[in-house]
Amino acid sequence: MIRLFVGLGLPADLATRLEALAGGVPGARWVAARNLHVTLRFIGEVDEAQAEELHDHLCRLQARPLALTIKDFGSFGGAKPRALWAAIKPDPALDRLQHKVEQAAQAIGLAPEGRKFIPHITLAWLKGAPADRVAGFIAHHTPWAAALPVAAFTVYRSLLGAGGAEYQALTEYPLDSK
Repeated sequence: MIRLFVGLGLPADLATRLEALAGGVPGARWVAARNLHVTLRFIGEVDEAQAEELHDHLCRLQARPLALTIKDFGSFGGAKPRALWAAIKPDPALDRLQHKVEQAAQAIGLAPEGRKFIPHITLAWLKGAPADRVAGFIAHHTPWAAALPVAAFTVYRSLLGAGGAEYQALTEYPLDSK
């Protein structure tokens, strides 16, 4: 079995800029620059045959390159925040790409994703982080914006370890500029 997800990688300079923001939030486990990404679809544990079938579907997926914008920060979890993230400005082309990836996942027999797609880059996982410190981080770093050019999407392997997950890019699928 192999644990997979489909996502968008970040240019190294952008990932380094985001990683440099780490700090000031007790209970935060900051994501290393090499692991920062935008998840399009978590696949989960699949066998090699399903992974190959997913690859076949993703190879046929057609979409144009994207010019996305990272705009400001937010958190999931309300009064008990569990994740701190950088927001991706809404973009219909990104929504279409995500929908096509979702269709590929369902074509290999996965259940539909139950959560609404909220494009973001997880910066830190939070455990017991005071909500006011999370809000302070967001306020201190807002406004913030950066361009995120996207010329491909990637299937990643997620390797779980004591220090958190590490992500290994397996296959990159270029977006067609025609």
